[in-house]
Amino acid sequence: MGVRAGVVVSITSFLLGSLFTHWIADSLTLWKSPVTDEHLWTAALYYSILTKGPVQILYVLFGIIILGGTTIFWSFNDLEAGNLMFDGGSIFLYGVAVIMYAYSVIPNLMDKFTAIPPYHMKDAFPRLLRTPTLDLASNHLVCSVALTGVLILQAGRWWAELSDGDDDEDYLSEKVEDSNAVEEPKSITPLVTTA
Repeated sequence: MGVRAGVVVSITSFLLGSLFTHWIADSLTLWKSPVTDEHLWTAALYYSILTKGPVQILYVLFGIIILGGTTIFWSFNDLEAGNLMFDGGSIFLYGVAVIMYAYSVIPNLMDKFTAIPPYHMKDAFPRLLRTPTLDLASNHLVCSVALTGVLILQAGRWWAELSDGDDDEDYLSEKVEDSNAVEEPKSITPLVTTA
């Protein structure tokens, strides 16, 4: 169990880290108010650079995602109460992140950002790219929150198992103490009456 939980936590942390690298662009469009054309151009340029990267990076990313999902399902298969609750929630959140990334982020990147029009930072940002740029940042945030939920559930599972183990040890130590404590027989003193 420990190895599987370690693999899930490591893979989830890696995926979160890879999403956090997009903070360069996402922070400009999600957290800076007002969103200026310069912020949008910076984000669009960043996303455009991502689309020009080697395809092998995506293959490695997909392999890591599959390994993480397989490990969670494998752990869920133990059919213990803790696994059903914590791993069930982890599967749901991991699935949300994977589906969001596969069906929203990647198609959006490939459709809209493979070729952005030539520009200067002071130019007006194209209306056709405004919504996809904002959507990418929002989708990255949803994926990050879902993966953070997976980490929280795995930590909760560890804490619950640790807590259960402590209760079992206390119960066993009480049983041992009870069996070691032998009641001393009470001595009966005869009543002597003198007449």
